Amino acid sequence: MFLGEPASGPRLDNVHRFMAGIYFSTGYINLWAAKTTRQPGTLVYLLAPGVLMAGIGRLISISQVGLPEPAGLWLGYLVPEMLLPLLPVVIACSHRVAMRCKAA
Repeated sequence: MFLGEPASGPRLDNVHRFMAGIYFSTGYINLWAAKTTRQPGTLVYLLAPGVLMAGIGRLISISQVGLPEPAGLWLGYLVPEMLLPLLPVVIACSHRVAMRCKAA
């Protein structure tokens, strides 16, 4: 968020910093939801598709535009996303199981 992308011009720098803020705050929301799986209710179901769509967006970008430089950095982002493609499903399923156990 602080580094931005000033060499790319005001428009892209603005978008980069905005998205950095979104990612930063969403990370905290995801951590909270993971720690309190039994409490947040609908929030878990709203976050899970967001994680999935973010990974799909990165794959579409790489397939259409190519891998940005430095490639190692972007592959470092992509590898965990591809190793955990079912993370949103796991989040939603664990919440569902937790809610069933709570009701029983």
